[in-house]
Amino acid sequence: MTTTSVPPRTPAGAPVADAHNDLLLLVARRPPALWGEYFRDTWYPQLRDGNVRLQVLAVDCNWPPQPEIALRRTLLMIEAAHRIAEENADIVALCRDGSEIDVAIATGRIALVLAIEGASQVERDVALLESFHRLGVRMVSLAHFGRSALADGSGEDAAGSRLTRAGVEALKLLESRGTILDVSHLSAAGVEHVLEIATRPMIASHSGARALFDHHRNLSDAALRGIRDADGLVCLNLFAGYLAAEPTMADVVAQLDHLVDIVGPHRVGIGADFCLEIFSEIVPDADRPLRLEGIDAESTLPGLEGPAGLPLVGDALRDAGWDDSLVRGVMGGNLTAFLRTHMPNAQDAVA
Repeated sequence: MTTTSVPPRTPAGAPVADAHNDLLLLVARRPPALWGEYFRDTWYPQLRDGNVRLQVLAVDCNWPPQPEIALRRTLLMIEAAHRIAEENADIVALCRDGSEIDVAIATGRIALVLAIEGASQVERDVALLESFHRLGVRMVSLAHFGRSALADGSGEDAAGSRLTRAGVEALKLLESRGTILDVSHLSAAGVEHVLEIATRPMIASHSGARALFDHHRNLSDAALRGIRDADGLVCLNLFAGYLAAEPTMADVVAQLDHLVDIVGPHRVGIGADFCLEIFSEIVPDADRPLRLEGIDAESTLPGLEGPAGLPLVGDALRDAGWDDSLVRGVMGGNLTAFLRTHMPNAQDAVA
């Protein structure tokens, strides 16, 4: 464990649970000997100041979409998460079930949960999902923007493709182990297919409402109702380019208002997907400014450049007239309860 001094937590507003953070991308770029210290010095202060009590850590290995490279990077990022927890056991805990989440939060530590984003590293070797479960992964999505061997991402909506045979097999395996399926990034037809065949609740870890902003990364009201009826959860993506053409905090509030109206007050959370720090380090200067499908990928709402700004969302909801119990649920309570309920013990199967 490092000896770097970390100031005590100073809670501000509602406790936060965030369903999507790509910080492992930057951790794994450093030498392994620095992983724990880098997290403690660079990311923990941001999470602490944002009053984050639970953080889902995405393992994103979709660029470039080459399975063997992605698999190597996946294992490095999972190892990085374990070392972060081992070397910073006083401030975080890597959690594999609901009881571990409860213990982490009760002892003042941030509960960390591992998630695979995109599954490009799996290719058709669905059994790898079992290996990832053994390593502590508790959430998996089947595609990113493009096409995987399991499903199409939302960038391929025009193809109208459902899950592949391997994708259906993957869903069954995930459900048998209690690993939570994440439908964020999945194509519209893929989401519809999942809703037809899934037997367990799913999550949209970082998605918005397409009725308010027509982008393929957002979900239709029909999809939202399907997730609601499956006892699932929808977490709003705070990436500016998916909120509005020129987003303000009012657009965040409008999105959350709409999600609560469609999905219900206990089925909505936050999946921030803060990208600015990641893009700032990873994207070469020659490729800046970075644009994704015409969107300025490095634009942010003022104050929402990273985790430390998350309490601003709760403040905006209160200013808009939300009562405190609803704010606390959306900012963290709903996601925490969902994961506590649907993450089984490491050795348990549920089917």
